[in-house]
Amino acid sequence: MKKIIVIVAILLTTNYAIAQKNEHYGTAVGLKIYPAAVSFKHFIKDAAAIELLGYIWNKGTRVTALYEIHKDLNVVDGLQWYFGPGVHVGFYGTKYGGGTGIGLDGVLGLDYKFSNQPINISVDWQPAFEFGNYAGNGFSGNWGGIGLRYVLR
Repeated sequence: MKKIIVIVAILLTTNYAIAQKNEHYGTAVGLKIYPAAVSFKHFIKDAAAIELLGYIWNKGTRVTALYEIHKDLNVVDGLQWYFGPGVHVGFYGTKYGGGTGIGLDGVLGLDYKFSNQPINISVDWQPAFEFGNYAGNGFSGNWGGIGLRYVLR
């Protein structure tokens, strides 16, 4: 958590030092760290995006779809906060109890698009409640992380 706070503080400080115009983006692809995931984010409206995440880690795989509502933060150009609901399905190896789980997700985070650069970064928390036939079902508050994406448009 301390690392996330430090990264957000650096972003805010850097942006105050370099005046940047607020730029919006349409579609971005990249990686999200903790746990590692491939991320595809696409704005379906000016203030609403769909994010698809594909996780692969030592316990198995998981696919998550999030609906994110974005709101501008008037503190820093290019910085928005977002929240929203989502769903996921996970397939877990027998080494960790095995099985399949489906669940409900929430997301709360910050999203920053660098001015005149095709780079977007985000940091978020993604709590989830999972229903399934394996030992790890129930509430989990350890999803989310830091995302780095390349803006396609």
